[in-house]
Amino acid sequence: MRRIAVFVPGICAGLVLVVSGVVTSSVAVARPQYCKEFIGHYTNVKAAAETKCGICHEGSDKKVRNNYGQALEATLPGKNCKDAAAIKDALVKAEAAKSAIDGKTFGDLLKAGELPASK
Repeated sequence: MRRIAVFVPGICAGLVLVVSGVVTSSVAVARPQYCKEFIGHYTNVKAAAETKCGICHEGSDKKVRNNYGQALEATLPGKNCKDAAAIKDALVKAEAAKSAIDGKTFGDLLKAGELPASK
């Protein structure tokens, strides 16, 4: 009887650890504040609202950033920045970076109402 009293709580504790590990490992890490600030700052870029994550990412793997996403990441003050003013500042700084289109910066594309993504 004593073996069961020791064994059952141990199993329960192990199951709790396994379940919590599975639940937390499948949580997506989104950065909606970046998209929100981009759409608010560049109101002339009409396709931004439909493109959303595609503004900075390529394909279905959101860990893969396009050239604009890499430029923006380099200008942000830190990972998962939530400060709206810092994000806007990073957006403006990223405008100076060269785009994939020969002779144009991201700022040139954005001022023309185009998305800054790789082409």
